[in-house]
Amino acid sequence: MACAYSELVADAQRWATNAAAHGRISAEQAGLFDNLDQAGSGPLFKPDSGQTDMPLIVAFMGGTGVGKSSLLNRLAGQAIARAGIERPTSREVTLYHHQSLSIDKLPEGLPLDSIKISRHHDESNSHIVWIDMPDFDSVELGNKRLVLEWLPHIDVLLYVVSPERYRDNKAWQLLLAEGAKHAWLFVMNQWDRGLAVQYDDFKQQLAKAGFADPFLFRTSCSEPEGDEFGLLLEQLRQLSGRHNVARLERRNQQLRLRRLQQTLQQLAAEIDGRDFGVLQTNLDALWPQTEANLHQGLAWAMQQLAKCWADKLGQNADISLWDEWAQNRLNDMLDELILQAAQANLPTKPLKSALQTIRENAGKTLAAQTELAGRQAMLNPGNGAQRLLMKAAAVGETLLPLAAMGVVGYQVFSGYYHSAAENSAYLGTDFAVHSVLLIGLSWLIPFFLHKKIQPSLYNAALKGLHKGLQSALAAVSADIRQILASEQQGNQALRAELQGLIGRCAVAPEAAIETQSLLGRVLLADGG
Repeated sequence: MACAYSELVADAQRWATNAAAHGRISAEQAGLFDNLDQAGSGPLFKPDSGQTDMPLIVAFMGGTGVGKSSLLNRLAGQAIARAGIERPTSREVTLYHHQSLSIDKLPEGLPLDSIKISRHHDESNSHIVWIDMPDFDSVELGNKRLVLEWLPHIDVLLYVVSPERYRDNKAWQLLLAEGAKHAWLFVMNQWDRGLAVQYDDFKQQLAKAGFADPFLFRTSCSEPEGDEFGLLLEQLRQLSGRHNVARLERRNQQLRLRRLQQTLQQLAAEIDGRDFGVLQTNLDALWPQTEANLHQGLAWAMQQLAKCWADKLGQNADISLWDEWAQNRLNDMLDELILQAAQANLPTKPLKSALQTIRENAGKTLAAQTELAGRQAMLNPGNGAQRLLMKAAAVGETLLPLAAMGVVGYQVFSGYYHSAAENSAYLGTDFAVHSVLLIGLSWLIPFFLHKKIQPSLYNAALKGLHKGLQSALAAVSADIRQILASEQQGNQALRAELQGLIGRCAVAPEAAIETQSLLGRVLLADGG
């Protein structure tokens, strides 16, 4: 389970790092996973004799001068831990374990140069590893760091106080913070100077912290006769039994999984609360005004470009529709959309990155769409009726003069024939004038109509530019909406990955620990 938990934490951290890198969650949210315990006590030690039982890791914890090192030295029967006036500045962790055990590996942050190792041959304590921790409240700041680095690897904390210092705040705050993560035994050392009222007061203090019936032992290294040091050792030997160690290890793993699950669920609740629909609503409100402003602001530029195209028969002109003013109007709208996303507690970093392509490509999109629409409009100017009348007028310019000339020719031939037969006058001036007028009008009328109904290239170009602008703005709007939809899909994918991690945190519940049992007394009442 320890390996699976470590892999799960690593996967959660990779998820958080990736999500933070893409701006989906904040750096503070990603940092929630940095403080999770990744290791248990098991991996630190392994039996040399081929046994599979893991030892019970027991640590002396307490403030300066309460006699933690003296207790370990009393257990060993020799001075293996520093004690006395040097202690407050000592940056050393003392390990005391049976010779059948060896250190398997030390995680990063637990350097060997800060560890003193001593071994013993006492078979009665073969399944217990004793650790003398630096003073948590000492003047040396490195001591506190060492204590916090070792805490995830400890099964049982021997919380040592003295009659004068059982209310020290620093060590007490650590107990409150770490209470549910460990089993606890309490020792009031230097009892030869203690009073019953101090013992009772400390026990009441423990009850307020959540220990209904704690193990509290009175010891004295200077006057050991009659104290409860032997009872303390007996309770630890019972706790070091295979069943209890396994139960503690499973419980610690469940606590770590529960804490990880709570962290993931906290993020999942926040991600679930993101309403990307509000961005679509805001875009519906912002875009029409922006579009109207762009149409109005670009009207003069489109007129000038249409005139230039008409004069030059559609050749390229040195006039750009998308200028700095138009770009600023679009930027203002996009900036407002990003601001509203921030106000709605939506991730803005990926949104900014995606909208940057809109900023950069809007001008190119408009130029391409307007030029294409303008060229198409100038290729077929006017409407269908105009083009049909123009074709009819063009045909009339040819056919009507030919018909008129045919009539005049027939009249000339007929007049010549009759004049020759009757010896009468051949045609005359009036006939010539009328013929010229007939032929001229038969050509002039369709020519005039052709000129009058011919569509304006300027109007065609202007109409095409308007159509191209409308098409380009519609494309920009569609791209923005697609980006918002993609952001929502990305959020849903992030949520799905998070749910997968949450699902992996689910474990079968352990049987409840009876309050009056050995484990029930060393664990917080609400910690199982």
